Amino acid sequence: MKAAQDIILAPVITEKSMSGIADKKYTFKVAKDANKIEIAEAVEKLFKVTVAKVNTLNVRGQERRMGRYAGRTSSWKKAVVTLKADSKPIEFFDGLI
Repeated sequence: MKAAQDIILAPVITEKSMSGIADKKYTFKVAKDANKIEIAEAVEKLFKVTVAKVNTLNVRGQERRMGRYAGRTSSWKKAVVTLKADSKPIEFFDGLI
């Protein structure tokens, strides 16, 4: 069993993810080997909220160039966590809106 801090790596702060906060949808960067059940338990443990559902997707790395040198950014996994209607919002995101 992995610790909750090992599953939830970072919040994703973009315009699209911030617009989902009104619907109680929060976006996180998560460990690549984490499944939906582990992600839901980690969010509930870290932020003391109740999770309704979790949607996950794998984000492919992009090609990047610096002059004539080309490389790729690393791929990662994203999770969109929807909270139940009676659950309180996550305080971390309140200061960002």
